[in-house]
Amino acid sequence: MLLSSSESGPIQPPETRLMRVALVGPPQACARLRAEVAGTFEVVGAFADLASARAAAPDADAFLVAAETHRGRVAEAGRIRAAEAGRIKDDLVELVEPLTERETQVLELLAEGLSNKGIGARLGISDQTVKFHVASICGKLDAHTRTEAVRRAVRRGLITL
Repeated sequence: MLLSSSESGPIQPPETRLMRVALVGPPQACARLRAEVAGTFEVVGAFADLASARAAAPDADAFLVAAETHRGRVAEAGRIRAAEAGRIKDDLVELVEPLTERETQVLELLAEGLSNKGIGARLGISDQTVKFHVASICGKLDAHTRTEAVRRAVRRGLITL
């Protein structure tokens, strides 16, 4: 406990709150995701799909979509597009959910090679929040690394170098 030099007593540490997230995906994927984010995020609910999550309007800061759920939808969108066009172009598959303005800002700074701390300092957010945005960007772009996310974003015209 910290002691104050004044007569008012001990100094209380600042109150910290974990980011509140709602999980989206099949039950098994949500259970895996819940275990992965334990201690990093506060899980406020789990939903089968994004539409039902939004309809429930949970008290959450963000929705966290299970990777296999997102990959499955991206793959399906890609198959439909490939069938329509008669060819397969992975990087031209439309995003299931577009990047937010903040995710685009984070992606541009990723492309500059900044670390999570550097991005956080530049945008005035915590490095933990940056980590969350990077995970969301990778999920939306179906990328497994930061570099792959930047490459896919450049090919889709989402950012320029």
